Amino acid sequence: MIAYKFLEAGGLAPFTGFRWPVGEWVDAGAVEPCRTGVHALRTRDLPFWLAAELWEIELDGGVVTQGRKLVARRGRLLRRRDDWTPQLVDGFVRDCLARTRAKFGSVPRLSAFVFDIERLRVEGRLPLAAFAAAHAASLSGGPRAYERERLRQAAWLAVRLGLGEV
Repeated sequence: MIAYKFLEAGGLAPFTGFRWPVGEWVDAGAVEPCRTGVHALRTRDLPFWLAAELWEIELDGGVVTQGRKLVARRGRLLRRRDDWTPQLVDGFVRDCLARTRAKFGSVPRLSAFVFDIERLRVEGRLPLAAFAAAHAASLSGGPRAYERERLRQAAWLAVRLGLGEV
């Protein structure tokens, strides 16, 4: 199964600090989401896990879907997505900002999210900026609005990265 994996610069896993080798199988030995296993993403999960590098990863050995991630016993990095650039990520956050401004810019209590997203963008805290856009939607329309915003974010990324449908 082909999926996606976000890593920090140099192929470093953000939570474990493991440096991923390219093209070599990594065997975790077992699948226990959030404990052990090779964690990866579907296209719809991308906005939740943004990081410096985006990779295609092949998964094998009992792939389990849990919440907003996939977990498998084995995985190997296939290729780094060169189209995952600072310009693309900034465009993504600017899109979140524009939509939040259009929907909530004049709504008391929610208009502050516009300023939060602007500040987070400047600070380079892009995953939090995307979350802030979804949280504003949630405060306005509930959990379904949050999910719609996250799916819309995933669709924006999918189109620009040529990943097909969410």
